[in-house]
Amino acid sequence: MSDAIRIATEGAVRRLTFCRAKEYNTITPGFRDELSAALDGAENDDTVRVVLLDAEGPAFCAGYGLDWSARSGSITGDNPDRVWDSVTDLREIGRYAKTWARLHELAKPTIAAVSGWCIAGGTNIVFNADIIIAAESARFGYPPSRVWGVPEAPWTWVARLGLERTRRYMLTGDEFTGAQAAAWGAVLECVPNDALAERATALANRMAQIPLNQLQMVKLNLNEIARQMYDPAGSRLLGTLFDGVARHTQEGLDFVKRSEEVGFREAVRDRDRPFGDYGERSVDGRKDK
Repeated sequence: MSDAIRIATEGAVRRLTFCRAKEYNTITPGFRDELSAALDGAENDDTVRVVLLDAEGPAFCAGYGLDWSARSGSITGDNPDRVWDSVTDLREIGRYAKTWARLHELAKPTIAAVSGWCIAGGTNIVFNADIIIAAESARFGYPPSRVWGVPEAPWTWVARLGLERTRRYMLTGDEFTGAQAAAWGAVLECVPNDALAERATALANRMAQIPLNQLQMVKLNLNEIARQMYDPAGSRLLGTLFDGVARHTQEGLDFVKRSEEVGFREAVRDRDRPFGDYGERSVDGRKDK
């Protein structure tokens, strides 16, 4: 029985729904393993032509479940009595990055229907999808770039936002809306919240009318262009390595210590309070309590 992802087959469309709404669909080792298995299942099932991701609750994915990962200052589960090993860290966090990259590498189209928060590690996942449709409630951003992290696949940001705009949002950690993302071409379109499911499903079904081998040839061809333009493998390697480094700078260790003292939620608020976003307010713009 799946805990984090509900799997449904609708004709030639495989729907993967993130279903831990109360936990904001945060990333855990179990989530990673479930998504990896679900993508393998879709890849190996010749009746499936398109993979559609969506989510329940106020967040598509609010990033890594840092209440568990911050306890060791890393999401690798390092032995606290052993000094940080960058190679071990690279291997362990690489398991997450390789799973998210499957959305790009899968030989079948992947579509993500995003509503609510899609931030930090959530963008690591969704920016690997072939096509993103955003609801008006969607909010994107990478607040760990302020302290304690960098994207695991920065090429996806550059491919979607362009280099100049990526610099602007990576160097501030600021958020942007689904409407902004659509205007910039970072997502296909932004639709009213109550139209998201219908619009994403309709596109998935339309694609699924194409023969599987045609879809695969087109995607493989386009992925080769991405490989030559952006070097996804190299970008993922460097991003994953620097993500580990960022979690072990003095500022990164201070962030973990603060989270141990006051709780992770309050440590995040300390980080974001000067910017007035993310933990300082809910997705609809109201101040959080």
